[in-house]
Parts: sequence; structure tokens; C-alpha cells
Amino acid sequence: MARGAPSPADQWVIRELAAREVVVTASQLESWRRAGLLPRHRRRGLGRGQGSVVDAVDPVVVESAAALARHLRQGRDRRLAVLEWFAEAGMGVRPGAVQVPEPPIGAVRQALVWVLERSVSHRLVEFARSAAGAGEEGQDALYATAGRLVAPRRGAANPALVRAALEAGEDVPVEVEGPDSRSMVHVVAAIGLGVEEVGADALAEAFAAFGMYGLTVEDWAQMLGAAERGEVPPVDWGLLEQHADVVGPVKRASDEDLVRARTVLTGLRGFYGLYVMHGLLMPDTPAQAALRQRIDEWGMFPFLDHLITVSPSPGQFAESLAVCMEPPFDNLYEALMEQLAADPYVFRIPGDDTGAAGFGETWMRTLREQTAAG
Repeated sequence: MARGAPSPADQWVIRELAAREVVVTASQLESWRRAGLLPRHRRRGLGRGQGSVVDAVDPVVVESAAALARHLRQGRDRRLAVLEWFAEAGMGVRPGAVQVPEPPIGAVRQALVWVLERSVSHRLVEFARSAAGAGEEGQDALYATAGRLVAPRRGAANPALVRAALEAGEDVPVEVEGPDSRSMVHVVAAIGLGVEEVGADALAEAFAAFGMYGLTVEDWAQMLGAAERGEVPPVDWGLLEQHADVVGPVKRASDEDLVRARTVLTGLRGFYGLYVMHGLLMPDTPAQAALRQRIDEWGMFPFLDHLITVSPSPGQFAESLAVCMEPPFDNLYEALMEQLAADPYVFRIPGDDTGAAGFGETWMRTLREQTAAG
């Protein structure tokens, strides 16, 4: 066959995707195959010296090409498209829809490492480590650099407070101040320069700003101070250093570990969504209340609020996935799944036998009434 002429199998793939208004070319298909992103067509030998043929195109080839076409744009790095494809493959499938095939896991790992090594958090930790031993000048440089790189963020207000305000007709606390850049730098400095260079007071302020376990600055200061004085067992600050390395665990993770982390992240996104929607007057049910109680018992809503992004960029997805490879997120996911198994009727209002349909109608009616009253 002449160079550049598409094979009959590739012509079939191109026509199949064109019917879905997805445009791909034969050169794109071959480029994706050379990059190891698209499976080659399975061929059947015709006998000695007779060559081989493709009897039928594997649907995985078609769906993989469709996924690449969706996420690749002119001039875009393929590794970003691979991460979006990996995220999409972990989503639930609507009735009648085709499951998106998994991208090659080796390509996923390479893309994760590439993105994480370029993330602001990784660059900050590396800069902090390089500043160790540089004295006050190194610490000043670290704080100055971090101040430029880390933007303050806002978090979701407690959904229970939002709901109470809506029901009472009061001003709604839409969002709350998140940790400022200095709080982040305190933690980064402790990782790179050492906890003794930062001090327990600064770390107490930082941990409280992150909303960790719902403890106040005073709570943290008391706990850390007691550890410094030897009144309680010492804090294992090595864990802080360990969790700061997001690239190493991804490199060492098995293929199954990466898929598991995606499962945890996707699941926690759903549980976080239920928690937040409680603030938007979604009808409450015993199953929902039990899930919120589990999250509150673990003190994990602030953590989820930092972790979960509704429409994450590939970089945000990569960082969240890396976090979900470690405790306590995997443990929280398991606890919530156990609770869901014990009471799966999240969208069933007690006494209403119409199920999810009645749940939705009640929610819409409540929102209409609230809008009219507003």
C-alpha cells in the first residue's frame, strides 16, 4: 500500500467517527499508534506467505480514537489529553452509552509524573528543600517566592449554616476565607527547612487555617506545645515530609493503585457533592444525614473542600489523585461506602413511596417556593 494511504480498517474507523461528527485522519491514527496510545488492529494470518487481514475492527480502537479526538487539540500536549481521558474512563456510564475504554496505564503514569513535577506545590517543596541551611536569607527567599506563587483561596461555607440561613430568610454565607498564602508557606517551610525553623505557633496557625479536624489555633498550639515539652508522645514530623512527596508514590504505585486512587477520588467527589447540596435545600434523608455524620466524625469536610474541584484541570486532577493514594482519604472512602451499603436510600424521603421521582419533585418545589419568598 502506498505511503500515507489509509488501510481499509482505518478507513472504517474514520467513517465510524465521522458519523458521530468526530473528525480524525489516517495520519492521526498512525501517530497515536506510534505513541502507544491507540491499539493496533488485530490481524488474522492467511497462511504461509499469504499475509494477514483485519476481519473486524475492535470497538476499543474506535472508542479510544474517539476519546483522543475529544481531548486533543491543536498544539496541546498529549499528556494532558491522556489525563482527561483517564478521568473520563472512571466516570459512570449513562444507560445506553458506551463505556470509555481505559488509556494505556503506562501513559497515564508518565502524564501524572510530568504534570506533578511542574505543579506549584512540588516546585515550592523543592525550593524549600534547596533553601535548607541558607539561614535567614533562605527563609526570606522562600516566603517571598511562595507569596508570588500561592494565591489565597476561598472555600465553601458550611452547608448546614447555608441551609439554616436560607430557611430563615437571612443572608447566606456563600463562601468563607480559605488559608492564606502565609499559612501554606509555614507548612512548606516546615517540610524544607525543618519544623524547628518554623515553630509550633506558626504551624498551629497554619493547621487551623486549613480547617484540619475542626481544631482552632489554640487547640493546635496546646497540642504541639505539649509535644515539644515532652508531656505527650512526640509528633512524627517525618509524616509531613513523606506526604509532601506526591511524585514518588505515583512512580512507585502499581497500575491497580492508580486506578484505585481514581476510584477514591471519584467516589469522594460524589459524597462531597451530597454534603454541599444539603446547603441548597436538597430534601434531607436519614441516609444522607448518616453520610454527613461520617464525614463530620472524621473532621474531613475542610479537607474535601480543598481537594474536590467540580471541573478540574488536568493539573488539579493529578494532584487530587496523588493525594487520594494516601490515608486518610482512602480510609474515608471505605467508611462512606460501608455507610452507603448499610443505608443506600439516599434519594428516598421517609413515607414517600415515589422514590427518586418524588425526591426530585420535592426539591424543585422547595426551590420554587424559596425563590418566590425571596
